[in-house]
Amino acid sequence: MDLRFHDVEPTAEERAAVDALLGPAPSAWEGGDRSERDLRVAAGGHEARERRDLLLPALHAVNDRVGWISEGALDYICRRLTVPPAEAYGVATFYHLLSTKPRPASVTYVCTDLACQARGTDEVRRAVEDRLGPPGLSWQPSPCLGLCERAPAALTLKAGPTPGATVYGPASAEQLPGDPGDEPVEPPAEAAVPQAGDDGLILLRRVGVVDPASLDDYRASGGYAALRRAFELGPAGVIREVLDSGLVGRGGAAFPTGRKWAATAGQPDHPHYLVCNADESEPGTFKDRVIMEGDPYALIEAMTIAAYAIRAERGYLYIRGEYPRALARLEHAIATARARGFLGERVLGQDFSFDIEIRRGAGAYICGEETAIFNSIEGYRGEPRSKPPFPVEKGLFGKPTVVNNVETLVNVLPVLSMGAEAYKAIGVGASTGPKLFCVSGSVRRPGVYEVPFGATLRELLELSGGVPEGRTLRAVLLGGAAGAFVRPDELDIPLTFEGTRAAGATLGSGVVLALDDSVELPRILLRIAEFFRDESCGQCVPCRVGTVRQEEALHRLSVNGRSPGDDLTLLREVGQAMRDASICGLGQTAWNAVESAIDRLGVFSEARRDDT
Repeated sequence: MDLRFHDVEPTAEERAAVDALLGPAPSAWEGGDRSERDLRVAAGGHEARERRDLLLPALHAVNDRVGWISEGALDYICRRLTVPPAEAYGVATFYHLLSTKPRPASVTYVCTDLACQARGTDEVRRAVEDRLGPPGLSWQPSPCLGLCERAPAALTLKAGPTPGATVYGPASAEQLPGDPGDEPVEPPAEAAVPQAGDDGLILLRRVGVVDPASLDDYRASGGYAALRRAFELGPAGVIREVLDSGLVGRGGAAFPTGRKWAATAGQPDHPHYLVCNADESEPGTFKDRVIMEGDPYALIEAMTIAAYAIRAERGYLYIRGEYPRALARLEHAIATARARGFLGERVLGQDFSFDIEIRRGAGAYICGEETAIFNSIEGYRGEPRSKPPFPVEKGLFGKPTVVNNVETLVNVLPVLSMGAEAYKAIGVGASTGPKLFCVSGSVRRPGVYEVPFGATLRELLELSGGVPEGRTLRAVLLGGAAGAFVRPDELDIPLTFEGTRAAGATLGSGVVLALDDSVELPRILLRIAEFFRDESCGQCVPCRVGTVRQEEALHRLSVNGRSPGDDLTLLREVGQAMRDASICGLGQTAWNAVESAIDRLGVFSEARRDDT
C-alpha cells in the first residue's frame, strides 16, 4: 500500500456508511465537495487527527455495509480522519474479520479450534468445502468462535444496509452453514448454563431467570443495589472493600483487583479511563459471552461501580466481533440505562457522571492483551506495548487506565452486596469468591459452571456428566491453548490458583476441555501451534519466528511421522526462547500446552521407543 492517496473515489454506498458514523465531510480535504476556499485553506486537521480512534469503527462500517473495504473506501476513511493510507491499510489487514479484497456479502466462518475439533468439526469442514469449494472468499476456517458448548460451531456474517449474523451450533453436514433455506434459531443464553435456576448461584443467578432486555426485571432481582452501596461507601471505601475481599483478576493473570483500582485512582493525571476486556478469544472460553447475553445490566452496573471508584467518566467495552447477540443486548442495555439515568450525567442524581462506549473487535486474539487493546481502540494495529509504563500510569490515550475482564467486574457486585468478609468466606485461601469454568469437549453437558474456589477438577467434570458412555477420558486441558494438560489420575487437583500452580498447571481463563480416547492428541497439539502461529502479531522476533518453528516441528511429528529426537530438542529450545524473550503473554505461553503434553502425557513417546 502506498504512503500517498490515490484519489480513488468511494462508491455511494461506502461513502454513506462512513458518513453515517463520522457525519458528512466538511471539506474537500476530508473527501467532501471541492470549493475555491478548499484549494487555499485546510482547516480542522488537528480535530480530525484527534478522532483517529474512530478508524476501526469506520472500517467496520464499510465492511458491514459492503462486505469488504475497497481502496476507494479506505482512501475516503483516511481523508476523513487524516490517517496515512499505509497505516490504515496496516490496521485493516491486521484483523481476520475484515477484508481488503472483494468477496461476497455473506461469509461463513467454520470453527476449527480445540473444542470443535474434539466434537467433529473436520466432518463439517469437509462438507462445507464440498458444497462451497476450497476456503477463500465465501467461507474460511476460523479460530475459536466462543460457542464451545455447541461445538462444532460456525458463524455466518452478512453485510448490507442491515448487517446480519447466523450462528450454527452444533453445525452438521445435514444443515450446512451457508445453505439456503430456514436459518437455525439460536438457543437462549441459559442453554449454556446447565445450573441455570439453581439455588446458591451468585454470578449466574439471573441467567435464565430474569429477562435480559428488561431493566425493571434486573432491578427487581436486586440490580443496582450494589451501586447504591458504592455511593454510600465513597470511592475510597469501594476500593477498600474490593481489597479486603481478595478479589483477583479472572482473565488469567490473577492480579489483585483492588490494588489495580487503587493505583489508578491515586494517579494525579486525568482523565482516568476504564476498559472492560470482553474480547475473550482464548480457545475454549465462552463465560463472558454468556454473562453479556444473559445478564447484560450486571456488567453495566459493575463497570459503573469501577468507574466511580477510580474516578473515571468514560468507559470502553471492547467486545469480540464474533459475538453479535451479546453486542445487540449490550447496545440495548446501555441505551436503556442511559435513558433511565443509570448512565450519563449525574448517575442516579449523584455528583458523578459516567458513560460507556462499545468498541467492536474484528478477530484478533492478541487484542485480549491489556495494552494491545489500547492500540486497537486508539486506531492502531493491535500490538502489545512494552511495560513499564504500566496501564495504571499510562494506558488508553496515555492516561491512567484500569482494564478488567467481564467476570472480574461482575464479581464486584457480590463483593459490595454481601460484604468483603462474606465474599471472602466462599473461597479457599488466597482464591476467594465463586469462579466460572467453561467445560467443553468430551462431556455430556458442556457449558458454563459456577463453583466456589476449592472444588476439585473431578467434581467439576462430574457436574458436567463426565465423558460419554463407551469412552475413556484421555486428558484435560486446563486454561485453554495457553494452559496445560493434566492426566486422568490428576483429577483431584483443587481448582484454586495455588492448587493448580502446585500441580504444574494453571486456571488461566477458566477453560476445562475434556478429551476422550477418540481424540488424536498430536493433532490437537498441532492445532494449538497453528493457532499461536496465526495469532502472533509479529512484533517481536522470538514469538514471530518461534511460533512458526514450533508449528513446523509439530507438523513433522504429527503428520509426517518423523523420528521425534531432534524435533523434540528443537521444540524445547524454541519454547524456552519464546517464554524468556517474547514481549507479551502470547509468546510466553505458546509452548505451555505442548510442553505439558510431551512431559505429562507422553505424546510422541511411542514414536521415540519405535525409533530406538
